[in-house]
Amino acid sequence: MNIGKLKKYLAQKFNANIRPELTYHTWDHVLSVLDVCNKYAKRYGIKGRDAYLLRTAALVHDLGFLWTYSDHEEKGVEFTKKELPAWGYTKEDIKRIDGMILATQIPQKPKNLLEEIICDADLDYLGTDQFYTIGETLYQEFKAMGQVKNRDEWNKLQINFLKGHHYHTPYAKQYREPIKQKHLQDLIANG
Repeated sequence: MNIGKLKKYLAQKFNANIRPELTYHTWDHVLSVLDVCNKYAKRYGIKGRDAYLLRTAALVHDLGFLWTYSDHEEKGVEFTKKELPAWGYTKEDIKRIDGMILATQIPQKPKNLLEEIICDADLDYLGTDQFYTIGETLYQEFKAMGQVKNRDEWNKLQINFLKGHHYHTPYAKQYREPIKQKHLQDLIANG
């Protein structure tokens, strides 16, 4: 198992096949989730196989977008079952990776710390100063994919999403949630 080679393989596959309308769900998003997962692994002392599986899940969590826009997590799980054994992952490894992928489905329902970490990493930007910049890429994607018609619909969707979302790890609850709540209040005030 070589995560560097797997990362390179997945980057080529992703970038060669992702639809141009997907302005948020890009390889940059995948790398951002990986980076945040690495920070959480260090913060929580996650090492060895657990860290390796978390990093792998970060790399494959949105791969299903290559085949479908809705239920992309299920397609990602199909990919892991088919492809990851050739990379040296055991059935148990893949089961744990799949759990992390499926935990990122909205609404998120993580069942353990690794799943909590990937969920918080996937939506980390909600509680950062990148909220509006990254959110704009998601707005453009949603508009292109027919999920929203205009900025008013987008703002209503954002408000409802932020009201329903919650972080899972103690770190995100302490350091991301207050910033996310400020963004929510700003959206309500300006909506």
